[in-house]
Amino acid sequence: MPGSAKAMTACTVGGLVLVTAYSVALGSNGWLWFGWVVLGLLTVGVVVARA
Repeated sequence: MPGSAKAMTACTVGGLVLVTAYSVALGSNGWLWFGWVVLGLLTVGVVVARA
């Protein structure tokens, strides 16, 4: 996996941790989850394109 794909994967996982922590502490926010899903789909696209 090239460096850019690794960086996007790390950002996606970090984003999941942050969104989950926010949801636990302050309640769920649909826009945060929507943004994380979009980021996840972009990450999957980059990983598949690089493979």
